[in-house]
Amino acid sequence: MLDQKSLDLLWNFEDAKLSEQRFRDALADPRYDADERAELATQLGRAIGLQGRFEEADALLDAIDGDEPTVGVRILLERGRVLNSSGHAAMAVPLFEQAAELGDHLGEEFLAVDALHMLAIADSAHAELWTRSALEYASTVHDERTKRWMVALHNNLGWTLHGAGRLTEALVEFQLAEQWAERVGTPAQQKYAREAIEECEQALASEQDAKTQRKA
Repeated sequence: MLDQKSLDLLWNFEDAKLSEQRFRDALADPRYDADERAELATQLGRAIGLQGRFEEADALLDAIDGDEPTVGVRILLERGRVLNSSGHAAMAVPLFEQAAELGDHLGEEFLAVDALHMLAIADSAHAELWTRSALEYASTVHDERTKRWMVALHNNLGWTLHGAGRLTEALVEFQLAEQWAERVGTPAQQKYAREAIEECEQALASEQDAKTQRKA
């Protein structure tokens, strides 16, 4: 099977159309075996879904042979993402739950964390709970690529808390995101972690100013 770093090289999340072409080219490459091509096809489905072509993405995922367990987890994940993005978040939740459970069972830690992270998005009423579960899980892994989830998860939790008006708690999460970004993150992650801290500090300052004015 393909490792996540190999798939990362094909992805450009800022350009889903480019990613689609890269995965189509990879699928035509004879160096990949049948299981690897199936895994690549799941990512092609994701790239198509990111462009809003949900029916096409769903049909492609339907056509993939999911007998290989890791491919099966990826199909669950990408089906869930298509449902969530197309406005059917509640239907996506059980797919992400299955993906998290199966990923954990298989030792596919990156995919298990991804599924928990998606649960926090699809099941927004329990976003904090799912994100904390993902953080607890990711904190125990040894693979550096999987550890990188700690940046996004702390950042996501920070924004969840920020949106709930829990600014001091949010700032702690943003600071943790920055710490992890410095350890294992990308330059882009380091940048958005710093920006989140700045925005939260400004919100805290505004909140404090408002309290001072009310007392005056």
